[in-house]
Amino acid sequence: MAVTVDALLSLSKRRGFVFQSSEIYGGLNGCWDYGPLGVELLRNIKDAWWKAMTYRENIEGIDASILMHPRTWEASGHLAQFSDPMIDNKSSKARYRADTLIEEHIAKLQKKGKTDQADAIQKKLDLCQEPKDYHTIIIDEEITDPVSGTKEWTDVRYFNLMFKTFVGPVETDSNTVYLRPETAQGIFVNFKNVMESSRQKPPFGIAQIGKSFRNEINTKNFLFRTREFEQMEMQYFIEPGTEAEQFEYWREQRWNWFLQYGMKPEVLRLKPHEKLAHYAAAAVDIEYLFPFGWGEIEGIHSRTDYDLKQHQEFSGKKLEYVNTANGERFVPYVIETAAGASRSFMAFLCNAYDEEEVEGENGKTEKRVVLRFHPKLAPVKAAIFPLTNKDGLPEKAQPLYQDLLNSFRVQYDVSGSIGKRYRRQDEIGTPFCITIDNDSLNDNAATIRARDTMLQERIPMENIKSYLLDKLG
Repeated sequence: MAVTVDALLSLSKRRGFVFQSSEIYGGLNGCWDYGPLGVELLRNIKDAWWKAMTYRENIEGIDASILMHPRTWEASGHLAQFSDPMIDNKSSKARYRADTLIEEHIAKLQKKGKTDQADAIQKKLDLCQEPKDYHTIIIDEEITDPVSGTKEWTDVRYFNLMFKTFVGPVETDSNTVYLRPETAQGIFVNFKNVMESSRQKPPFGIAQIGKSFRNEINTKNFLFRTREFEQMEMQYFIEPGTEAEQFEYWREQRWNWFLQYGMKPEVLRLKPHEKLAHYAAAAVDIEYLFPFGWGEIEGIHSRTDYDLKQHQEFSGKKLEYVNTANGERFVPYVIETAAGASRSFMAFLCNAYDEEEVEGENGKTEKRVVLRFHPKLAPVKAAIFPLTNKDGLPEKAQPLYQDLLNSFRVQYDVSGSIGKRYRRQDEIGTPFCITIDNDSLNDNAATIRARDTMLQERIPMENIKSYLLDKLG
């Protein structure tokens, strides 16, 4: 069942997945805190990605610094080009990304069935190069402010998205540094260090998971567009001339990874870029159908040799591979896979959400909210329920709970009826619930109930850990 953003926000706060940052002070727009269950889900997603990408013979991992030499961002083009078109409404004083404002207008036209008009505006948007191009579309199409409903717009101007700070006690231009807006550049500047220290040669990759920061004009749609977020990136360094083959290989690999961890194919799509970045030879996005529409969760890009050549020029250091056997040398081309950990978190949460009507404890029909996470991603793997908090049942359940804690994230719950405890675990996506009842005192067995089927089976307590290991992979 599809979930709304409001339902997702409510569930996330109620069950401890995500909280508004600094909420007791009114919150900080575009920033979120991961709660006890959220941090587990996020860690499981990152672990699954890390194992898929680096448990190979030719991909190495790094963790580069968030603060980098400012010349890095000159070489990468971020100082000159990392900007979004911004426009203000004179009546409401609200501020928007001009391109997003136009895209939302296009989406409204499509919903009304005015596809020809929407397509025509989209073609104009794809051709936008300068601030006045966006302004012309907004004025010509009479796009109104979502807040005030007026058409009183300022000119469009570019706004650089990088957060600026200073190194040392003196705030001077010479001490200016930036919070990185992406993790890729930390990989590029370490290309030679990793290649030589790990004795790799093309084709080989460097992977990294890390925080990035962008001073977004507008943050919205929960975790989809935030000012602080986490990326999972891999740059694959290859011999020039092999980029088409490698691009297709990694496009397929990354698509299959999402399917492997439970994404429904009907909520995923591949969207090739019609308008390529200046450094790219090819690019495609993996998009997820969020409650607000399609949105990118990963990009696969063929970046040619642009990045290494830029850093080679600006640093004065050779960033090339030399074949010692035949003297051949070249600056490698790069295939990039760049996934948003935060966006993937939101996509997996949406994908898992389901509601269904089931028979309750009193025989009446009731709603069951269940998160159908892939078992490897589920924040809690199992829950232990003594049927009552007396008659020796807690004493029987506690040793099992403590034993399972050595291998899994598990919860122990004695509060409320078994039905209510099941519903609590369903709502956080726990795959298995284990009930210790009065019969357990005699047969040393427990009842295991599966989240998705709600079927129950009796298992000897000494076999429960191996049972879970098998079911959880």
